[in-house]
Amino acid sequence: MKLRFAPSPTGSLHVGNARLAVANYLFARHHEGQFLLRMDDTDTQRGKKEYEDGIYRDLKWLGLSWDEEARQSDRLNRYAEVIEQLKAEGRLYPCFESELELKYKREQRLRAGKPPIYDRSMLRMTDEQRERAEANGKTPYWRFKLSDTQRRWKDLVMGDCVVKLTAVSDPVLVRADGTILYTLASVIDDLDLGVTHIMRGEDHVTNTGVQLDIAEALGAKPNRFTFAHLPLLLGHDGGKLSKRLGSLALSTLRNDGIEPRALVGYLARLGTSDDPEPATMEQMIESYEISHVSRSAARFDPPQLLSLNRRVLHSMSFDDIRDRLPKGADEAFWTAIRGNIDLASEIAHWWEVVQGHVVPPAQPEDHEFLKQAKELLPQEPWDGSTWKQWIDTLKAETGRKGKKLFMPLRLALTGEDAGPELAALLPLMGYERTVQRLEEALHH
Repeated sequence: MKLRFAPSPTGSLHVGNARLAVANYLFARHHEGQFLLRMDDTDTQRGKKEYEDGIYRDLKWLGLSWDEEARQSDRLNRYAEVIEQLKAEGRLYPCFESELELKYKREQRLRAGKPPIYDRSMLRMTDEQRERAEANGKTPYWRFKLSDTQRRWKDLVMGDCVVKLTAVSDPVLVRADGTILYTLASVIDDLDLGVTHIMRGEDHVTNTGVQLDIAEALGAKPNRFTFAHLPLLLGHDGGKLSKRLGSLALSTLRNDGIEPRALVGYLARLGTSDDPEPATMEQMIESYEISHVSRSAARFDPPQLLSLNRRVLHSMSFDDIRDRLPKGADEAFWTAIRGNIDLASEIAHWWEVVQGHVVPPAQPEDHEFLKQAKELLPQEPWDGSTWKQWIDTLKAETGRKGKKLFMPLRLALTGEDAGPELAALLPLMGYERTVQRLEEALHH
């Protein structure tokens, strides 16, 4: 078994691409198959080195590894060979219509109540007509003559699929400048590189029918490939997920502090009846089941991803996170804050709270209470019981309880009205810093 992820370096990876990368990777590893990374880099106009570098960086960040790598730009001679073979066999035929002429033809067919597919008029072109067109400076592009049949396959997600090729236009496979299009290059690669299972988006279903026809023209058996078409990803509002939605680029999610384990876990279970759970990559590989993927479109819900991210962070030990903590942060700090963060990017804020500078809000109505709190602050050494000791004394002296007792202290000491337990934060702040913050709160 061999699967592939074939990104094009014409933009950054987003959650839609990542979902397909994760599905291919987990399925391959679950079945102890091979995983190929193929860079579809034939679009020299839009392809950029920084996009390619970004794809490698994002895949490694997700924790995906590949057994083999290929790039289409290294295979141009092989494509040229196959193109000549298909021309010789009459399956690729030259076309000379302009985009304007094609548009006119489509409109005419629609008016006549016919489907707007290509009419194959160029198949009737004589050698003399072709020579005349080329003498007039026209360069042909090349279409593939589809079989007048239908292509069927049993899809791992969509079930029984059928594409009537008579309802599809003969696809352009070679541009006028001689460059190959994805539809043909991908089939040649999948055959040559031994790919057995193709997992991609459901927007490729018609394309699959066409590519099966091309594959057979190249000598492949009808059951050469197994397909799985994953339903499209919708935004949380039910609209189509835009590729240009920057907030859903992997680089943005990474910079926002989303954990790769949370994103992989979320994407692996998206569109299934299985709830996302904090899990290791090994556990995700073990439990991955393509049969659990629903045929209906899945919604990418950021709050749900955030909820899983929170659970992943809460489950991380000090050793798991140590390299990403601020200098000087120890296990006591991580244990104190991890239950209160949604994103790793929030760690720096809580480090500033316990070790840096905080501007407390003005609390004129609690001035006398804060003054008493400062006077009754226990002397060091401090430990986990210091907060309770302080609060119990204040309660007895002031008669305050509940929010009226601890909220002014939380605001004065952290500048926040919610956060980690003060019993754990207080020893990390220390006596001097705590006194200083109470004084600042009193002078506001």
